[in-house]
Amino acid sequence: MLKPEQYYLKIGRAADLPNARERRLFRFLEIMPGFLSWLTLLAVIILSWQKPVWVAFFIIIFDLYWLLKTVFLSFHQQSSFKKMKRNLKVDWLEKLEQLTGTGLIGAGPKNWTDIYHLVILPVYKEKVELVRSTFQALASSKYPLDKLIVVLATEERAGVSGQEIAKKIQEEFGSKFFRFLITVHPQDIVGEIAGKGSNETWAGKKAKELVDELRIPYEQIIVSSFDIDTQVYPHYFACLTYNYLTCADPFHSSFQPIPIYNNNIWDAPAISRVLAIGATFWHSIQQSRPERMSTFSSHSMSFKAIVEMDFWPEKNVSEDSRIFWKALLFYDGNYQNVPLYYPISMDANLAENFWQTTINVFKQQTRWSWGVENVPYFAFGCLKNKAMAFRKKIYHGFNHLEAFWSWATNALLIFMLGWLPVWLGGKEFNKTILSYNLPYLTRSIMTLAMVGLVGSALYTLQLLPPRPAKYKSRRYIWMILQWFLVPISTIVFGSIPALISQTRLMLKKYMGFWVTPKHR
Repeated sequence: MLKPEQYYLKIGRAADLPNARERRLFRFLEIMPGFLSWLTLLAVIILSWQKPVWVAFFIIIFDLYWLLKTVFLSFHQQSSFKKMKRNLKVDWLEKLEQLTGTGLIGAGPKNWTDIYHLVILPVYKEKVELVRSTFQALASSKYPLDKLIVVLATEERAGVSGQEIAKKIQEEFGSKFFRFLITVHPQDIVGEIAGKGSNETWAGKKAKELVDELRIPYEQIIVSSFDIDTQVYPHYFACLTYNYLTCADPFHSSFQPIPIYNNNIWDAPAISRVLAIGATFWHSIQQSRPERMSTFSSHSMSFKAIVEMDFWPEKNVSEDSRIFWKALLFYDGNYQNVPLYYPISMDANLAENFWQTTINVFKQQTRWSWGVENVPYFAFGCLKNKAMAFRKKIYHGFNHLEAFWSWATNALLIFMLGWLPVWLGGKEFNKTILSYNLPYLTRSIMTLAMVGLVGSALYTLQLLPPRPAKYKSRRYIWMILQWFLVPISTIVFGSIPALISQTRLMLKKYMGFWVTPKHR
């Protein structure tokens, strides 16, 4: 449990701090990400007018940097993709059987048959068909179902219909698992915001009561927090168990699969597909850079760790990544993410019509970019935590801030602001050779960088599930051509939502939890 001096781990926003001085400090840290992003964009605009030569050279250098970064990340993407394909072919149950006595087992439990999986599935107002498909995937797992404790975490605010769906699922699937538990998260609890984090914390505490009653050691339980549309692949739990057992320090580790948004990918419009598959590619890249990775969406960790930390955060929107930053602070920097190189399947954004899908995609990207709220949280925690190594504070703090700065600014710098010196530089600058060649140089560099989209298109075809009979073969062509939308999508559904989130945080216009509607 948290100690009194670890109060900073429970902070949602500046107002949660009773001390005025600390509150002002936290507000400064909340302002910083948006301030830096807007300062960058405004500086480029003003300097394009006052110092066009400087900006022209900056743009060329920045575009070259982006080209090199694209090449660098493409190698990571290729490596992760190959490992994922290889892992999908592995019989992980057989590997578990062969594991005992090999010397590969780490500091945790020594026998895989001692491991239980606690699966928490927060649900709000999703349709019963969607929930059923998730449970069908769980029940089809090639893993002993008598080792699964499944919690369907409902919300009181969902009304009677939510409980009716839960009862239907219990009737169909309740007897298939070791234990099946339905929890009802009360609405309007003081100090919480309505969202996934508060619901899964309520469910986790109820599950703890069951675990204590069953007298299962926490060290032998892996807890997985899944979005309700998450469908596990057959060997997911066996793969997770293997990584848990062979991890040198499983109690201070999170285990991250690769989210693949292909449950309904054939039905989703192009802009939704591009962003969904783009998210898959990004998280694949991060698997090869675990030191830069934080937990995202559906992930797993030791039940011992989650109990020690007093469960998930209840006062913020981005609970999936917040739990990693909370763990990093709680364990004084002794915490890591372990990439599984193994997929889970989720839904791409899809509504009843194209325009509503577009709106929902924008809202979802804005909510994801609200993860910027963890920048001030971690920075403040570093100031309060004296035990974490200084180099770890700097490393994680800088990379975290830089990631959100890049999210908000890079696409705009690349695709929009490169022409500013020509437009604003005045007659003297426009007479120079640099002015004449700037558009050609930037276009050529960006064309080279866009070649990476060919690889993305090829990977897309390999990730796709079987084509539904209702679609013609020519739909494969659109799956390739959709990547020409990348310049638009990275600005409209990338930089702009990120800027909105950072600006809202800067202006104290805090975001609530928006549940992405699920439609199939």
